[in-house]
Amino acid sequence: MVRLRLDLAYDGTDFSGWARQPGLRTVQGEIEQALGRILRLDAPAMLTVAGRTDAGVHARGQVAHVDVPEAALKELDGNRGPLSVDERLSVLVRRLGGVLDPDVRIYRVSVAPEGFDARFSALFRRYAYRVGDAPGGVDPLRRREVVWHNRPLDIDALNAAAQRLLGEHDFAAFCKKREGATTIRELQRLDWTREPDGVLVATVVADAFCHSMVRALVGSLLAVGDGRRPVEWPGEVLRRGVRDSGVHVAPAHGLCLEEVRYPDDAELAARAAATRRVRTVAADAG
Repeated sequence: MVRLRLDLAYDGTDFSGWARQPGLRTVQGEIEQALGRILRLDAPAMLTVAGRTDAGVHARGQVAHVDVPEAALKELDGNRGPLSVDERLSVLVRRLGGVLDPDVRIYRVSVAPEGFDARFSALFRRYAYRVGDAPGGVDPLRRREVVWHNRPLDIDALNAAAQRLLGEHDFAAFCKKREGATTIRELQRLDWTREPDGVLVATVVADAFCHSMVRALVGSLLAVGDGRRPVEWPGEVLRRGVRDSGVHVAPAHGLCLEEVRYPDDAELAARAAATRRVRTVAADAG
């Protein structure tokens, strides 16, 4: 068996999230089906992903791995004679591009280094959340990735409130609890900028995220940014550690997984082992 790393991107609009679900169109389901067809696999391909995004959430820096038989890769040689590993993987990328719909792209496939696990080896995930507060709404050409907020937003208030959430905490107040999963996370970065076109972008970085965490954090901050809540409120919700009815989860389509960062190759296995010990069943779902 050979472990392959897949670097990919997708527009989440027409997907029911990442994870395979019977009868529903999902990113995982589409890619696994395409791999099985191209490589003529006897057993279904089983992808492991860095971040299991929810329905409607996008990704441009997603990473996954899959274990496939070496013999299946050799089938890509066709009538061209023996190809190198890199040539075979180049053929695989081109064929995936021809089989998959345009809203999901595999732009790189490589042989994973020893010890690599797309989920557990990751050092951090970086998300961006995009919001427009222009009175007339957002650019129609960006409507699938920018959420319209119909009140003006104060970026200084957004950032002041965000600073109170940084660090390692129990984010139970901002997560959908899952049986047996920890809600302790290290929020390494959370800040807002306003782009030249007026769109506000929240950059959110953590070692991992529990289910709905990013959108719940953004929802609480938007209530501060438009003046409905004081700057201290999101930090107070965090300290209480229970879901607050005042925290509204922001819409999915404003969220995009931008980057997953991994350690040097020599540290991949150790990182994966350490992550498994502290978070064996946690989910990363934005």
